[in-house]
Amino acid sequence: MRFIDTHSHIYDETILPEIDIVLKNASNTGVEKILMPGIDSACIKDMLDLEAKYPQQCIAMMGLHPCYVKENYKQELKIVEEWLSKRKFIAIGEIGLDFYWDKTFTEQQHKAFETQMQWAIDYNTPIVIHTRNAMGETIEAVKPFVKKGLRGAFHCFSGSKESANQIIDMGFYLGLGGVLTYKNAGVAEAIKDIPMEYLFLETDAPYLPPVPYRGKRNEPAFMIEVAKKLAEIKQLPLHEIATITTTNAERLFGL
Repeated sequence: MRFIDTHSHIYDETILPEIDIVLKNASNTGVEKILMPGIDSACIKDMLDLEAKYPQQCIAMMGLHPCYVKENYKQELKIVEEWLSKRKFIAIGEIGLDFYWDKTFTEQQHKAFETQMQWAIDYNTPIVIHTRNAMGETIEAVKPFVKKGLRGAFHCFSGSKESANQIIDMGFYLGLGGVLTYKNAGVAEAIKDIPMEYLFLETDAPYLPPVPYRGKRNEPAFMIEVAKKLAEIKQLPLHEIATITTTNAERLFGL
């Protein structure tokens, strides 16, 4: 079975010292490729170094995460734009809106999101969306750009059945991670009737480890538990889950 972890921060300081072990564990569970989202300028060197060292396994995105939109967001966006003009990235991400911790930079988050969505159209690149406590606002922000040809995925989907349907109506994919395995999260119910052609898998490592690894640092190898849960929900064999979700990721990201 072949899997793709479509969203993993394996350049994180909690993973990097053990990266060889983490990548070997991933390979041993069938995770062939790991897609790495950008968050801000501080992560770029470690992320691109990993990609250079393990080009068959680790593939970088480029973007400014909404939680890192601060007073200096224009300088941060300039760095993103410089990188996008230098080379091809698999996606612009992770980008979006997050009003969970702080609403100080709400206006700036909207501007940064819209700017990066326009770049995605300009560079004919998919986007990877982060949204927290802002699902409705995020969907509304995306809609005008979909009309211009924008495509992408909502990573770490944890919304309602209604929002799942709104997302796939725009032609976007849902990234499913550890939250799918959490009993009271409601994600299993939300995606139960969503066609498999809109779903793929992720870890968001080192965050949100699936059951039975809650409380531990997450890593790509643990994604097998998400795949097993999806197989249970969809009543499909695990190898079919692997084939379909991998094909979906390859289609969106041009792998």
